[in-house]
Amino acid sequence: MGRGRQKAKNTKIARELKSFSPSVNYSALERELGHPADENAYVDKWADQYADEYEDEKA
Repeated sequence: MGRGRQKAKNTKIARELKSFSPSVNYSALERELGHPADENAYVDKWADQYADEYEDEKA
């Protein structure tokens, strides 16, 4: 293939990839990764303990 045909082929592939948007099942992905769905999962369970330690040092 010549340079022009190769560039045209690469451009075509790039356009296809740019417009490609697969549908994602986020709940299935979350189950697969093993993360719980509740909001308390994002709460740092050690934050209170460390906060208490630092308050004691300030006083």
